[in-house]
Amino acid sequence: MRFLQWMIRACVLIGLAWAAGFAFADTPADLLAHYKAEAQSPAAGDAGRGQAFFNTTHGNEWKCASCHGAVPTGKGEHAITHKVIEPMAPAFHPQRFTDLAKSEKWFRRNCKDVVARECSAAEKADVLAWLLSLK
Repeated sequence: MRFLQWMIRACVLIGLAWAAGFAFADTPADLLAHYKAEAQSPAAGDAGRGQAFFNTTHGNEWKCASCHGAVPTGKGEHAITHKVIEPMAPAFHPQRFTDLAKSEKWFRRNCKDVVARECSAAEKADVLAWLLSLK
């Protein structure tokens, strides 16, 4: 019985720690730091690589720029639905990349369209570093 109680407490603490990791991003810089740490690579967060990733097709028809524009400081438009997309660069849309769960949702969805898989933490860090450099 004691072991069962210990296991339940341990699971609850692990769950809380995990959830806290997904809720800490208050600024785009926090989110960038999160992706860089997750990538476990000192090279992650390279703006030049992020720009190249954003503007290159990766074996599929689309690239990030297909909907967001080559320099995403203005509004974009979804290539199929024609829905307006607010600017991606945080300097031009202050709410961008301020919520880790929301950012993860959109990275997951858009990376599957662009690269036919989820983006790595290093790729996310590179793209976000470039977006943060746009003023």
